[in-house]
Amino acid sequence: MSLVVALVGPTATGKSDLALALAAALGAEVVNTDAMQLYRGMDVGTAKLAPAERRGVPHHLLDVLDPQQEASVADYQELGRAVLAELASRDVRAVAVGGSGLYVRALLDRMEFPGTDPQLRAALEERVEAEGARALHAELAAVDPVAAEGIGPRNARRVVRALEVVALTGRPYSASLPSHVYEVPALQIGLDCDRGVLDERIELRVARMWDGGLLDEVARLATSGLGRTASRAVGYAQALAQLGGELDAEAARAATAAGTRRLARKQMGWFGRDPRVHWLDAQDPDLVARALDLVAAADADRLPPPDVRGPVRRTLGS
Repeated sequence: MSLVVALVGPTATGKSDLALALAAALGAEVVNTDAMQLYRGMDVGTAKLAPAERRGVPHHLLDVLDPQQEASVADYQELGRAVLAELASRDVRAVAVGGSGLYVRALLDRMEFPGTDPQLRAALEERVEAEGARALHAELAAVDPVAAEGIGPRNARRVVRALEVVALTGRPYSASLPSHVYEVPALQIGLDCDRGVLDERIELRVARMWDGGLLDEVARLATSGLGRTASRAVGYAQALAQLGGELDAEAARAATAAGTRRLARKQMGWFGRDPRVHWLDAQDPDLVARALDLVAAADADRLPPPDVRGPVRRTLGS
């Protein structure tokens, strides 16, 4: 199997465009690692490339879930590994692209998936509604401070999952998280961007979402119902609030931009902690050539160690 080339980093850094360029140069096919782009019909708000924009490059794991369904990292791993095996059988390289950190890790790394208990999860979710996510986050911090540090107190879904795993296994949730060990041979290339420039790109993306028909898309999806994951996605939650009269257009756009900035910071933190990522400047005019140089060096087993002092540190510290 050829090394999988995985493009990671914050939203709005141009990962999709670089993926197309690398796929064309390498004769590769693209594998999606963005959780929201798994959903059918969630196109405008996820910046999903339309078929006409894909330059004839086959894309995998787009539009595989209905918006009413809940995304599962375990299910994604099964689907993703099957795609990689099929590409390998044709001697075709995969270029994986997306900003969902757990999905990238599930595709590439050794990762356990402890079981679930619907009754226990429902009870924990009821407690979130009654006591608030911060109360459960404090409970998680007491039993698994490592997990609590990596999961923000606002992320109720992951707090609930962590407490569920602790209760089911008797072990810290963090013990089941993946280590930085590839199960699938891979090269990770991260796109970094100056914070001010990234914020401008995010503002432009949000404007394109509203001008490109996000409200119509959300109204259409809402007629069939949106699941919890889909309805809480950045942009979709705000569009639903605007359609429901809870926010006006200006407030909905501003809230989406703020939520996207928070998402970008979280993504930078997640991928910035992975010492295997080779970071490139998203604004580099020679970005494609530099990325191809990294691929050639990795294929020849001559890849230098990542420079952890590079642009990722400047972004995190700015």
